[in-house]
Amino acid sequence: MARKPQKKKEAQTTGHSWDGIEELDTPLPRWWLWVFYACIIWGIWYVIAYPAWPLIYGATPGYKGWSTRGQLEKDIAKADAANAEINAKLVKADISSIPNNPELATYARAAGGAIFRTWCAQCHGAGAAGAKGFPNLLDDDWLWGGTMEDIHTTITHGIRSEKDPDTRYSEMPVWGEMLEPDEIKQAANYVMTLSGGTPKDAQAAKAGKEVFLDNCAACHGEDGSGDRSQGAPALNDAIWLYGGDYDTIVESITKGRHGIMPNWNARLSEAEIRAVATYVHQLGGGE
Repeated sequence: MARKPQKKKEAQTTGHSWDGIEELDTPLPRWWLWVFYACIIWGIWYVIAYPAWPLIYGATPGYKGWSTRGQLEKDIAKADAANAEINAKLVKADISSIPNNPELATYARAAGGAIFRTWCAQCHGAGAAGAKGFPNLLDDDWLWGGTMEDIHTTITHGIRSEKDPDTRYSEMPVWGEMLEPDEIKQAANYVMTLSGGTPKDAQAAKAGKEVFLDNCAACHGEDGSGDRSQGAPALNDAIWLYGGDYDTIVESITKGRHGIMPNWNARLSEAEIRAVATYVHQLGGGE
């Protein structure tokens, strides 16, 4: 016997009506509700298990004790363990022989590049081309020498770093306190001629030679070729750390220059220093 068709239940409404349009009170599907409740339970578990609520110092640690910092430390420790053997070889090797050892050179260039981009690029640039006051590492003009040994020493102990007693140190006097303004102008004009430039005042340049020889040649050399043992830059080429125009040279003579490079032996391991020294050496300016 066929069943009589059931009458369709009238849809319940919320009682709200707008211009004759009623808002239906249709229940949500059960599966959707169960998923929603499961998400609530999962969310409560998550804030208990993992760091979640910010506090004055840090955040709630969670009972699992997991953190992104802790995970990173584990990953670094794992990488260090994997590279321990070749790092030991890098430390034991004679510094000057590293570029000629294919295994060590390949590893050092890759590791050194990563270290350079992390710690050195902020001053020397991502491509190591430097900036005003920060040396270009791609050319052959090295204040303290560009051999592997020289670069290693510079990175290790820094330049004028107060935190390292073995830092490379030299000081350009503030000549504005010792020379007359006219003498400074004369010296600046003469310095411009050393690199083949055109002085602002030819007569002043002639008088400036004597000023230069009496006060500047002790560090920069009589011909302006510089002295790497003192970190005194060459003045007879077209490479300038702060600029080679007249006004900048006058400023350099008047106020002196005292750039600082940190000593990296307090932050980097010996293997890391050797790796970045190898990387810098092979950029094109290493000697």
